[in-house]
Amino acid sequence: MAVSFSDVNEPTIRHAMAGHHPVPMRWYHPAAACSETTEVPTLVWAHGGGFFSGGLDQPEANDVAWALAQRGLPVVTVDYRLAPVPGLSWIRRGDVRPRGRFPLPVEDLLTAFQSVSSQSAGGVILGGASAGACLAAAAALQALDTGSPPKGVILAYGFFHSSHIASLEIRRRVRDHRRLTHSRLVLNAVNRNYVGSRAALNDPYAFPGGHELDGFPPTLMINADRDVMRTSGDRFAAELLGAGVDVEQHTIQETRHAFLNRPRLDSFTPAIDLMAKWSLTG
Repeated sequence: MAVSFSDVNEPTIRHAMAGHHPVPMRWYHPAAACSETTEVPTLVWAHGGGFFSGGLDQPEANDVAWALAQRGLPVVTVDYRLAPVPGLSWIRRGDVRPRGRFPLPVEDLLTAFQSVSSQSAGGVILGGASAGACLAAAAALQALDTGSPPKGVILAYGFFHSSHIASLEIRRRVRDHRRLTHSRLVLNAVNRNYVGSRAALNDPYAFPGGHELDGFPPTLMINADRDVMRTSGDRFAAELLGAGVDVEQHTIQETRHAFLNRPRLDSFTPAIDLMAKWSLTG
């Protein structure tokens, strides 16, 4: 189903400063007729792309934000710094902004969260998809540890552990989809590329899975059914529940990884509806 972009004001670009680095943020405001109150939260959203690709114009950022704003939820998408291309760090691919490994992408998202928090009367929800979900969870954990956690967290088909191990059941459901790019070997290499060292893989602000999660904000978890990364999502949800966190978990049937990056799929709208309802009524 195609996304209609009516009832949304034209997005605007603003910047927050992470040290000396400007972090671009694109703001999507519902039109006045869509918003019953100014006390609604604002979603700060991070796109996916394996930590090294993607941007504000990809559907997983732009179309998701438009669709949520149309439902009355203000959204801010964040153009966080990307890690170098794995194995090809010398390639800049026309970048106008510097690339950077962990902790810089998390710092960018945390900076955006703090900037939006100072402007949102209804509080802020942190969220993201795929690698962006990992960044959102990490930024939320760091914000929690500094005493100013987000109101909630939305995690879409994310991975939260430094090592990828898909369960036998999920491997059977995935079959040969993305057999190479989503192989355990490649995904683990992408994780190491993001953090830059094996030691950093154990940092809870890089991969929060498997670490202390007490006090973590209420969380909406949306997983793709046929996705090897779902193992990490299911495991992280169980860890959150074990820490006493309020978790609402959904698995969208017959979906594959990154379905929010394909707005014409039938699965796009139900996921957006879940996100909007949870954010606006929670």
